[in-house]
Amino acid sequence: MSAKDHVFTVGVEEEFQIVDPETRELRSHIQEILADGKMILEERVKSEMHQSVVELRSEVCHDTAGARQQVVRLRSELAMLAARDGLKIASAGTHPFSHWMDQLITADERYATIVKDMQQIARANLIFGLHVHVGIPDREEAIQLMNQARYFLPHIYALSVNSPFWLGQNTGFKSYRHNIFERFPRTGIPDIFESLSEYEDYLKLLISTNCIDDAKKIWWDIRLHPFFDTLEFRICDAQSGVDDTIALAAMIQAIVFKLHKLLRQNISFRIYRRREIDENRWRASRYGLDGKLIDFGRGREVDTRSLIHEILEFISPEVDELGSQREMAHIERILREGTGADRQLAVWERTQDMKAVVDQIVAETYEGLGGQ
Repeated sequence: MSAKDHVFTVGVEEEFQIVDPETRELRSHIQEILADGKMILEERVKSEMHQSVVELRSEVCHDTAGARQQVVRLRSELAMLAARDGLKIASAGTHPFSHWMDQLITADERYATIVKDMQQIARANLIFGLHVHVGIPDREEAIQLMNQARYFLPHIYALSVNSPFWLGQNTGFKSYRHNIFERFPRTGIPDIFESLSEYEDYLKLLISTNCIDDAKKIWWDIRLHPFFDTLEFRICDAQSGVDDTIALAAMIQAIVFKLHKLLRQNISFRIYRRREIDENRWRASRYGLDGKLIDFGRGREVDTRSLIHEILEFISPEVDELGSQREMAHIERILREGTGADRQLAVWERTQDMKAVVDQIVAETYEGLGGQ
């Protein structure tokens, strides 16, 4: 299968913070944005559990150029809606200092059920992610690709780290978001599934025993989406800049394309155990690009940047076919210049001012948007 007739469509979901530009604190304002935005954003805008969070969903895109147009348009329209009420949007994995206790919960039956079930861990789950969907029509193949793609999750995560602060504290982590989210059940790296039927039997068991009411309450770092024929990568922190979002989406698309090609050639990328991948996931959370990840094939730790360069070589033929060289050049830039977390920390070290960190996030979020 060539890129010309490939089915590896891309969809992007981004979760944004609604921020008061005076105080730089989060504002519980989603209901007003939804009321104003229905005509403009239609089904592309969605509330989340906390009213200071808003999610934007792109349409299904055939390439990353289309995804870029969608993300720029959606961000621009959301920024315009927020501006009507004197507010700003910001994109990062956590807000640097706002407290979850000050945020209103969205009045919605689904969220009410989650809060009733999860209690404090749900109320404290004030985090913001980037989710990337890659189209895979054959769900049996998608399960095999999910098993294999799990290995790459910590490397993608290390490129996306963008949440070093929590409740006004420098956490010492490049991404603290997952430390909040993994208090939920059914999160993190999924186990290996031998087949689609094994996966579906697992879901049926959870539903029949009242663990979940539907498969959307599976919140793994990667999942076969319950309703769309996509593999959904959920490990990334929300990205401040459009370029970072699209570069990560392009890298994820190319990895899936590569693994699918190998599968069709009856070549299976080695499948690693969750306990192994978890070691790398923790290192990515703590150190971002500045640490080392374990190269399990060689049985030793290697600089994270070096391993990511190897992945870029591994997928370079697919990048050429998909036409996403520009996006991979941006991945190289992240490797050289640092992540969103690195930029946040640089502002903090220079100013010792959390409000200045918020200003940095907001400035990056608006970069390249229309109508600003």
